[in-house]
Amino acid sequence: MIPELGTDVETMPKLQGFEFWSRTLGGARHVVAPMVDQSELAWRLLSRRHGAQLCYTPMLHAQVFVRDANYRKENLYCEVCPEDRPLIVQFCANDPEVFVQAALLAQDYCDAIDLNLGCPQMIAKRGHYGAFLQEEWDLLQRMILLAHEKLSVPVTCKIRVFPEIDKTVRYAQMLEKAGCQLLTVHGRTKEQKGPLSGTASWEHIKAVRKAVAIPVFANGNIQCLRDVERCIQDTGVQGVMSAEGNLHNPALFEGRSPAVWELAEEYLDIVRQHPCPLSYVRAHLFKLWHHTLQVHQQLREELAKVKTLEGIAAVSQELKLRCQEDISRQKEGEKPLGGLPFFHWICQPYFRPGPREGSKENGGARSKRALEEEEGSTDVLSKNKQKKQLRNPHKTFDPSLKPKYAKCDQCGNPKGNRCVFNLCRGCCKKRAFKETADCPGHGLLFKTKFEKSLAWKGAQPRLQEPQQAGPGEPGSFPEVMGSALA
Repeated sequence: MIPELGTDVETMPKLQGFEFWSRTLGGARHVVAPMVDQSELAWRLLSRRHGAQLCYTPMLHAQVFVRDANYRKENLYCEVCPEDRPLIVQFCANDPEVFVQAALLAQDYCDAIDLNLGCPQMIAKRGHYGAFLQEEWDLLQRMILLAHEKLSVPVTCKIRVFPEIDKTVRYAQMLEKAGCQLLTVHGRTKEQKGPLSGTASWEHIKAVRKAVAIPVFANGNIQCLRDVERCIQDTGVQGVMSAEGNLHNPALFEGRSPAVWELAEEYLDIVRQHPCPLSYVRAHLFKLWHHTLQVHQQLREELAKVKTLEGIAAVSQELKLRCQEDISRQKEGEKPLGGLPFFHWICQPYFRPGPREGSKENGGARSKRALEEEEGSTDVLSKNKQKKQLRNPHKTFDPSLKPKYAKCDQCGNPKGNRCVFNLCRGCCKKRAFKETADCPGHGLLFKTKFEKSLAWKGAQPRLQEPQQAGPGEPGSFPEVMGSALA
């Protein structure tokens, strides 16, 4: 049952700002980011064992959370786990009432509710949430104000920066004024993603920290504990959040770089106690074993194919044995390959490759689409195409071998082979409807259905004309129509 927005949920004044950070969050400095399908309970527990002091749930969709009880159960209500605190639940939303309804359903299971204003992915653009709300300040003010008023826990925000520092500062101040009690600033713009990520701007983060009177967490450029300490010193923030660095080394906040199998085995043990979808586990193992899978590539396919948790554990065990063989063959003074700081079996940072060097004409700027097309023209297939080929070994990506289709006379899409109008289905449907015609090739029978309806009407007995009645009397036209409509 969804709580009423008018209900007064507060029984005692809730903590705000620095008091909330120091008392409820325990002055957390080491924070695991909200990561879709990656910061699930099992991973949060692993991270907490190795130095994380605060975790966020994966980003949850507020509208689905309100509508779907199973979604709530799978993502938050699964079980009470005292170890998994302090915890902040993050939602994406673009409607104040829906956001608050979801937050009211979640507030008893967490220490704060976070509004995602940082997701830069295409799905966020299509759904109109995340970083694609950062220009809609009126809407964001209403969302934060309502949540601050109705919730019994504080509301926080995670944002990306604007290119301009002064606009970023005004943005942060607007959220603070609306009721945001803690702000996480990812020092990249919404355009900086994937191969275009680049370096996060700590200057933006430092400017925000100086301009607001609430705690600030920094996000971006965190690969090891030394980066955490340097970020806090350079920006003055209260805490540092890690996403990709944490995924490749969950012991990052301990300042350790253990053997990969040590953390992989520990994570799999936790998953056996706190199950999660196999896709989450596989994704975590791909990141933990990232550098080793570049060396033992045949095991990458094995990890992609296995269908059970024990199957994944078996591949991980085989990777461990391969690494131990590599260690036994290691020569004294030998250095890691590929410019890595450690040998491939050690947990270490992963540096996302940038876009390929562009031509002088376009100034080096390369779109993701252009990169994909270029990759498709070489002998090396992209990872996505390799997955498709694993599912269908006979699949080809050679454009010259693709079948040629006759085009629709109107829109240029492939036409139906048996269409009576030589059109695609969409154009055929419009024409058949307009002309009350049939197209058996597309299964459109407007003419046939129309003729059947006429025949049916002709076969019905004529109804007796109703007797005339005065206005307002039983049987009068208004009364009959009213009763029919009722």
